[in-house]
Amino acid sequence: MRKLIVSALMAATILPAGTALAQSPREIRKDQRDIRQEQRELRDAQRYGTRADVREQRRDVREARRELREDWRDYRRDHRAVYTLPRYYAPRGHVYRPVRVGVAIAPAFYSQRYWIADPYRYRLPRPAANQRWIRYGNDVLLINARNGRVIQVINGFFY
Repeated sequence: MRKLIVSALMAATILPAGTALAQSPREIRKDQRDIRQEQRELRDAQRYGTRADVREQRRDVREARRELREDWRDYRRDHRAVYTLPRYYAPRGHVYRPVRVGVAIAPAFYSQRYWIADPYRYRLPRPAANQRWIRYGNDVLLINARNGRVIQVINGFFY
């Protein structure tokens, strides 16, 4: 009887931990749906509601975005090995410098060697046509592949 109770307690403590990790991508998709729903409600409040309605809906959108960020951070922390890559080597003659949105970077930095081939593995949004996610040091840049302009920067993405 004692073995049965001990094994049941062990199973009860192990089971929730396993399901929490398995639900993480599902939670992220749910949070993204919640954000879209809150944004629709905000647009409706801006069209037909009062100032108080708009203020409340803006707060709801902020809270939904915050929850998505927290879920993504939890996923990133729990799956640290995915975000740990080998050492970064810049193209010959170039040095890493922090970049901002709108800056054009040299074509050597967005060559195929630096592409992130599977952005879904890192939970990055799908790039649009003529856009690429690239690794730039420990940062990730979304660039326009035609002219090299930086569209989005995620600093300190990789460990």
